[in-house]
Amino acid sequence: MIGIFDSGVGGMTVARAIEEVLPDMRIIYFGDLARSPYGSKSPDAIKKYAREDTEFLISKGARMIVVACNSAASVAADDLEKAFDIPFFEVITPAVRNAASASRHGRIGVIGTRATVASAVYERKIKALQNDLQVFSQACPLLVPLVEEGWLNKQETKMIIRRYLHRLKIKQVDTLVLGCTHYPLLKKLIQPRIGKRVRVIDSAISVAQELEEHIRRNRERYMSAADPDHNIYYLSDITEAARQTARKIFGREIEFQLAHGLFSN
Repeated sequence: MIGIFDSGVGGMTVARAIEEVLPDMRIIYFGDLARSPYGSKSPDAIKKYAREDTEFLISKGARMIVVACNSAASVAADDLEKAFDIPFFEVITPAVRNAASASRHGRIGVIGTRATVASAVYERKIKALQNDLQVFSQACPLLVPLVEEGWLNKQETKMIIRRYLHRLKIKQVDTLVLGCTHYPLLKKLIQPRIGKRVRVIDSAISVAQELEEHIRRNRERYMSAADPDHNIYYLSDITEAARQTARKIFGREIEFQLAHGLFSN
C-alpha cells in the first residue's frame, strides 16, 4: 500500500495522479489539515510533523511513503529516509528534472512556501543538474490558506497571485515550478499571470511515473492480500472546503476518515 502525506488537501493532486497511473495499487492518504500550513512553521516543527505523519501511515499498512508536501520534502526528507526502513519518494526531484529540461533560456522561477524557498532546495538541485541555469524563487505564503479555504477563483486570489508573480515576470523566467502541491489547483489563475509562453511545471505526474517504475520492478514486495479493496483518505480535520476541493481534484465524492486525536500540537 502506498502512503501519501501532505499538510492538507494539495497532496491529493499527487494521489489522483498515482490513482491514474497505478489503478491496481491501494493508496492511504493523510492530509494534516489541523496543522496546515507547514510552510510557515519552523524546520524543527515540520520535521516533527513529517515523522508523525509517516508513523501514522506505516501503522495503517503503508509500505512506501510519498512526501507530497514540498515544505516537508525540503527540510525533512533526508531525516525520514534515515529513520525509516522503507522507500521514500518526494515531489521536488521530479519537478527539478522537468524544469531543467524544459527551460529554453535558462531562467527558471520557483514559487513555494516560506520554508521551501528558505531551504533553497530547488536552486541547489537545479544547479546540481546544470550549473549555468538561473533560478529565481518567490515565497507565496498566502496561497496555501486560500486553497484550503476553497478560494480558487476569487478576485482576491487573482490579485495576490499577480503580486507574487510580478518579480518573476520582471526576471523574464521561461519556466515556472509550482513548488507546492496546492498550487496546481491555482494553475488556471497562475498561467495567464506569469505569461502563456512560460512552461509551468507540476510534479504530480512525474512522481507517479517514478513510483510506477519502482513498483514495476518490485511488484511482489508491495502487493498484499491484506490490503483493503479501496483507497483510504484521512484528514486531521474535515471541513466542507476540503470536501469541495477533493471533489474538484477527483471528479467524485471522497469519503474522508478523521485521524482523531493522533497528533500533538
